[in-house]
Amino acid sequence: MAKSAFLKSSIAKKYWMALTGLFLCLFLTGHLLGNLQLLSTSKDAALHFNQYALFMTTNPAVKILSYLTYISIIFHAIDGIVLTVQNRKARPVRYVMNKPGKNTIWASRNMAVLGTIILVFIVTHMVSFWARMHFDKAMPLQTISINAGGMPQEFYVTTDGGYIPKMQVDQGQIKIENRTEFYDAGANVKIKEGYKDLYKITVAFFKQPQYGLLYTILYVISMVVLGFHLYHGFGSAFQSLGANNPKYNGLIKTFGYAFAIIVPLLFAVIPVYIHFFIK
Repeated sequence: MAKSAFLKSSIAKKYWMALTGLFLCLFLTGHLLGNLQLLSTSKDAALHFNQYALFMTTNPAVKILSYLTYISIIFHAIDGIVLTVQNRKARPVRYVMNKPGKNTIWASRNMAVLGTIILVFIVTHMVSFWARMHFDKAMPLQTISINAGGMPQEFYVTTDGGYIPKMQVDQGQIKIENRTEFYDAGANVKIKEGYKDLYKITVAFFKQPQYGLLYTILYVISMVVLGFHLYHGFGSAFQSLGANNPKYNGLIKTFGYAFAIIVPLLFAVIPVYIHFFIK
């Protein structure tokens, strides 16, 4: 009974909120490091980003971490909603003299609203990129233009560092199976595998003539919201876990504020750079 009461208590929910929140901060860091490749001016920027995308979707260890991330997002969101409802039920009538601005920061009073906006962003973001990467049968494969005999020709880039002439696929000599696998059409034997071109669809998304600027602005606004959420959430997570020591509180607070500014800012720079600077 004691264990059951603990699991149902707001204290337990705050522990889980803190743990899942800190785990998601680690995910944000890793995701940012991968996405920063989109800022590269190298001629191989697309290849490097698509190699990263392939690794993130095929490596067994990364797959396990991905499932933990999905679970953490869902758990963090549900836990936050339940805690908000519990807190409001515990104090159904507000104080007559209520001046929250003197005791708490704006972000701490609106974590539920900020979290809801972030959740909507995550869902739309996954539909636009994650779902296309995993399920869209029309997901393009990476190609490259190479001068052959003085004339540019399109080739599919393959994971072994080679190329498949696009002309051979168009003429039916080579066929594409399972979205990424190249087969000899006559012998029906797999010969190579290509890269899903996540770089191409990411750039195209933010450079759309009609909605690209709007998507860029909405992305930047979402990162501002994320920054406010992290601004309060990072330090609050350590307090919930009992890491409340005068020796370290200042360091945790400073690091949390820096994290809340730098990570969302770098994420926001990516679509802005794509929309305005990538040709």
